[in-house]
Amino acid sequence: MAASDGSEYFDVDTESGHDTFSRQSNAEEFRRDETELLWAAIERLPSRKEKKFALLKRPASESNGSEEKTETVDVTKLDRRNRSLIVRKALATSEQDNYKLLAAIKERFDRSVDELYFRSLFINFCVVCGKRVGLEVPKVEVRFEKLNVAADVLIGSRALPTLVNYTRDVIERLLTCLRIFRPQRHHLSILKDISGSIKPGRMTLLLGPPGSGKSTLLLALAGKLDTKLKRSGMITYNGHAFHEFCVQRTSAYISQTDNHIAELTVRETLDFGARCEGEGFAGNLRELTRLEKENHIRPSPEVDAFMKACSVAGRRHSISTDYILKVLGLDVCSETVIGNDMVRGISGGQRKRVTTGEMVVGPRKTLFMDEISTGLDSSTTYQIVKCIKNFVHQMEATVLMALLQPAPETFNLFDDLVVLSEGHMVYEGPRERVLEFFESLGFQKPLRKGTADFLQEVTSRKDQAQYWAESSKPYEFIPVSKISEAYKSSIYGRSLESSLRVPFDKSKSHVSALRKKEYGVSKWKLFEACFSREYLLIKRHSFLYIFKTIQVAFVGFVTCTLFIRTRLHPTDVMDGTLYLGCLFFALVHMMFNGFSELPLMIFRLPVFYKQRDNHFYPAWAWSISSWILRVPYSAVEAVVWSVIVYYSVGFSPSAGRFFRHVFVLFSIHQMALGLFRTLAAVARNMIISNTFGSAALLVVFLLGGFIMPKEMIKPWWVWGFWLSPLSYAQSAIAVNEFTATRWKKLHLTCLHLLYQVQWSNKNPNTTTLQKLTGTNTTVGYSVLHYHSLPTDDNWYWLGVGVLLLYALVFNIIVTLTLAYLNPGNQPSPAKADTGSRRQGMTLPFKPLSMTFHNINYLVDMPKVHLVPGTMSPPAHLTYAKSRITSLCPGHGFGRYNRKEVATLVRRVLTALMGSSGAGKTTLMDVLAGRKTGGYIEGEINISGFQKEQGTFARVSGYVEQNDIHSPQVTVIESLLFSAFLRLPADVNAKQRRDFVEGVMKLVELDNLRDALVGLPGSTGLSTEQRKRLTIAVELVANPSIIFMDEPTSGLDARAAAIVMRTIRNTVDTGRTVVCTIHQPSNEIFEAFDELLLMKRGGHVIYGGKVGERSEILIKYFESINGISPMPSEYNPANWMLEMTTPAVEERIGQDFAVIYKNSKQYRDIEALIRQTSTPQPGSEPLYFSSTYSRSGLLQFQTCFWKQNLVYWRSPEYNAVRLFFTTMCALIVGSVFWDVGSKRNNSQNLMVVMGALYTAVMFLGVNNSSSVQPVIAIERTVFYRERAAGMYSAIPYAIAQGLVEIPYIAIQTIVYGKLLLYLVFMFLTFTYFTFYGMLAIGLTPSQQIAAVVSSAFYSLWNLLAGFLVPKPKIPGWWIWFYYICPISWTLQGLIGSQLADLEEPIVGPGFQGTVKGYLKEALGIESNMIGISALVLFAFSVFFFLVFALSLKFLNFQKR
Repeated sequence: MAASDGSEYFDVDTESGHDTFSRQSNAEEFRRDETELLWAAIERLPSRKEKKFALLKRPASESNGSEEKTETVDVTKLDRRNRSLIVRKALATSEQDNYKLLAAIKERFDRSVDELYFRSLFINFCVVCGKRVGLEVPKVEVRFEKLNVAADVLIGSRALPTLVNYTRDVIERLLTCLRIFRPQRHHLSILKDISGSIKPGRMTLLLGPPGSGKSTLLLALAGKLDTKLKRSGMITYNGHAFHEFCVQRTSAYISQTDNHIAELTVRETLDFGARCEGEGFAGNLRELTRLEKENHIRPSPEVDAFMKACSVAGRRHSISTDYILKVLGLDVCSETVIGNDMVRGISGGQRKRVTTGEMVVGPRKTLFMDEISTGLDSSTTYQIVKCIKNFVHQMEATVLMALLQPAPETFNLFDDLVVLSEGHMVYEGPRERVLEFFESLGFQKPLRKGTADFLQEVTSRKDQAQYWAESSKPYEFIPVSKISEAYKSSIYGRSLESSLRVPFDKSKSHVSALRKKEYGVSKWKLFEACFSREYLLIKRHSFLYIFKTIQVAFVGFVTCTLFIRTRLHPTDVMDGTLYLGCLFFALVHMMFNGFSELPLMIFRLPVFYKQRDNHFYPAWAWSISSWILRVPYSAVEAVVWSVIVYYSVGFSPSAGRFFRHVFVLFSIHQMALGLFRTLAAVARNMIISNTFGSAALLVVFLLGGFIMPKEMIKPWWVWGFWLSPLSYAQSAIAVNEFTATRWKKLHLTCLHLLYQVQWSNKNPNTTTLQKLTGTNTTVGYSVLHYHSLPTDDNWYWLGVGVLLLYALVFNIIVTLTLAYLNPGNQPSPAKADTGSRRQGMTLPFKPLSMTFHNINYLVDMPKVHLVPGTMSPPAHLTYAKSRITSLCPGHGFGRYNRKEVATLVRRVLTALMGSSGAGKTTLMDVLAGRKTGGYIEGEINISGFQKEQGTFARVSGYVEQNDIHSPQVTVIESLLFSAFLRLPADVNAKQRRDFVEGVMKLVELDNLRDALVGLPGSTGLSTEQRKRLTIAVELVANPSIIFMDEPTSGLDARAAAIVMRTIRNTVDTGRTVVCTIHQPSNEIFEAFDELLLMKRGGHVIYGGKVGERSEILIKYFESINGISPMPSEYNPANWMLEMTTPAVEERIGQDFAVIYKNSKQYRDIEALIRQTSTPQPGSEPLYFSSTYSRSGLLQFQTCFWKQNLVYWRSPEYNAVRLFFTTMCALIVGSVFWDVGSKRNNSQNLMVVMGALYTAVMFLGVNNSSSVQPVIAIERTVFYRERAAGMYSAIPYAIAQGLVEIPYIAIQTIVYGKLLLYLVFMFLTFTYFTFYGMLAIGLTPSQQIAAVVSSAFYSLWNLLAGFLVPKPKIPGWWIWFYYICPISWTLQGLIGSQLADLEEPIVGPGFQGTVKGYLKEALGIESNMIGISALVLFAFSVFFFLVFALSLKFLNFQKR
């Protein structure tokens, strides 16, 4: 039967003897009987069905009764409510803890069980005691012996990716492949002869300063080391080498980089991972159930239900997801999209937890976790590590976890410790013995110093001396190599060496410990999972696809009104040529529409590679599912276009020919999608794939048979005609139209034309002439022959077949490249930096304080997101307070807010703390004026005066959580750029330079001054180096008030201490600083003067002084009833976060926010606000004579200087662009070889025009599309720099535009040589480039920009005067011809080359000179050359101005 909630159960009537699963009983003594009957009924089921059913105790509130009810559920058909209930019952706690569940599972496996089982009321009972199931849990021991990892790298200026270096690298790679030359490289050792063993059942912590090789070791052990690195040594799992099993399925590497699909929710992301990973306990459950039956043991119903539900594989929703969401604390945001830099989603800390959850949601038990605590508060980190520890100890898992700043209580959760430094192993062994080892070397940890912090600093040359405790001899620096040697000769090193000498007994390895299969479930189920996710993403991208469909309809409308049937008649070749032009345009438009698939594919590749390398699914499962789901959209585009255009233009009215027309368009769209997906998969880079996409279109377009008929194609390019899919598409669509009955009429113009063609070509082929003048010389036949197209109707099916074959081949190539190619950019090996320290910031500034009172931040949200029956948002919307202040009538939106009261006093360092998702970053954005949406209410005062954002940006700095920098500049260049634009004009160059050098040394970046910033997680600086650069960029502005959003996130303990020392020194100079911070150590937390503590929902629960050794803070919370005293030597920050969780609120029955509102601290803050909100006598509000520190001219000069560096170091853009231009020139030149000298008939003249038109169209489109990724990256940096008050949008835009000019000039010179030709090509390249910049400026994403651009390309293509000559354009569309930039390019190019020629020419219905033909048939005159140049210049200026204004007035960054 089906329950009301959708689950299944069976009823058992014990009196009648029928098998049932449920009956009502009000007596306590019968409940046991009922449960026994349910168990017995399940046991009587066949084994296949038995594992599907479990018992579930439903609480009275859910069972529609007054008592708890036990019922059976089908675990393969659980709904969300039942999944949540099973997890809640299994965890047996409301806290974020999995110990009870895992202990119960462990007990079920191997613990003794004592129970009494009453088999029946009339059967003798038996006592089952001391029975052991005794199943062995699979274990994995990972060993590595004499492991060395090294890389050959470029150093110094040679490593910078300039155009010269890029060209040199290409040449060197070519010579190396030919074995002619082998370039010299610097040998960098990353790991140096290290050995160790990661044992199951023991938590192992990996520590080491940045650049020590932690990530490299984790990647090597997980089998994911970059193949470009040189590795030697041995790595084994249970004695087995990597080739003996599937290491990708046995282990999981959890990366520092959070790559996720932004449009998916947290639950959907984890559900997909669980669906791919497969069954959890299925293998053990079968054997376990059998042994339990034999021993008459009944498991706990809650544990049994959980294990059976986990064993269900390949389902859309998994109970493992609910379990991981609960354990990682993600249940509060499970229905929130993950988001990215441009899409609002979950917080950074929550995103990091999703990265962890995605890998642990499956059955993998060997985990290599790389800095999983970045962005998490210490309480959350402790809870997560504790849950992982429970998993390790109870399930005998193998875990090696790298953490940057583990708090003492988190550090104490680990059993073993591995310490790396400079690639050397300096310790591996029990955690509690590590201090003994270093004490034997003469070092001692200070009393209040965390052990983890001590271990990461004791090997540093700059910090080692402070830990020297051997008074009998003077301190002398002990290098890491000597510490490593001391470890190897110590008792711990010798013990490890002796254990590694004994080979692992492979016979003891559990059969299921090492995965032999490549994937967790059947490949068909993996395909279903990928198909389901792709379908969901298409729905999430519905706006994009609807927009594309509207674009197709709009361009179709323009086309049908241009070729409207009242103006065209199937009576002669001239009109037939226009019909053919319309058909050709339809094909080209469908091809161009496929271009938008390219950026979509590129943006998905990082997530694909992560999941592919972890064997979530085979490459074909994703490629084929995404291909199949594009098929309906291809059909939609083909149908929409045909319905609008086909009958409006007046094509053959036959229904059969209409559907055949649709089928051709569908086929070429599928081919185009396959082509551009192939280019994306092969190039793996947006700029390169855009460039080669344009090149592919160029070749296909040129040799398609329309621009140049087949008979005129040079012999060396004929193969290209037969390979061009466009040639088959044009043949198919032309044959379908021109073999129709209405075209089978004889017309004298056809005969006259054909004689002219034969005569002008001087081809005395009498057979052809006789054939043409015979009965077969119809209008349709003449049109096809005139354009060298086939006339046999079989060509339709041949053409369609070839197009579909191309689509198949391209998608096969996509699958193969996805399966075998690796990501384009791999992380570069990083080297630890060293440098001297300088204290203090010396430039003068104006001390300021800030107060904020009754701040409300409100965000519109759809009513569907409100909790039913309330005015509150759901709990997962944690970035704003949950109290609704109003509803907007008639708009369907609710508003929710948060309210803050606090003050930031000068010379005070304030900590802003709270759990992940509490709204800390939101509050910082509000105070700093960085919010781009929502509504802000309340008072914010600066030294008693109302805050004005325009002036406030001049005196404030904001260290954002995301480290956003231009990737192509160096560290020193980034700092000089910020300092020049933000420091006052009266600071001279020497002072500015000295100040920058001081700040650089302050944050210890001086040894990285010439290092390229690079892209996060790909190239350049490491995470912690990038964070220090973010801080330095703000410090060089010499601000009075500084906001720092998690400045120590992603830093190791030593780097965090450096940063906090810098911040403390900054505060001591009289500045006001507020920091959000997640995991402060004792030392760091005591650096703060005041604290503002928040909880989820945006409520403040403490505000005020911290006190000496946190005395005031501790007293406040210990005074609350139900809060236990803080243990001695405990970190106050961690204790405070642990004592203010929702679970504690539930336990003590009080709301911390209410307690704070009624406290003395709150009243003190209110009094302080009243005091500081009044301006001091004689003080004046902030005022500057100009908005920016520098004049507009200096802003432009500085931005131009930076953009020059960016472009010079962007070889993937500029070098590839020049290479494409060269290749395009060679292709066009060889295809149209000597056609310019043949101008004796109109066809030859149109081929010449086609050559110019093709070059303009495709070189221009390449410029436009390839500049878009560059502008998109720089726009993100622009948003940050503009918000910081560095410069205005207009100077930046001018610099961005002018920096293109030299490269466009070089591109023009590479392509042509004649003066007028160069002028027009230069202007063409310029306006296309500026148009690409404009498309990015006006759209929120690169995908939308690509779709919008393709629409304009199509319209420009249609009305450029080539497909439809100017005299043939209807009056209602002639205005578009004049605003089409390509038409003016063709007017200028053809006018300058041909419009003054008096040579004779013949054509359909024309006989005269070239000059007369161009004027009469094409509307081109030689006296329009100057006007054309001016108009093109005006287009360039117009596109640039729109781009500049879009930067000034539009902001697509959602904050």
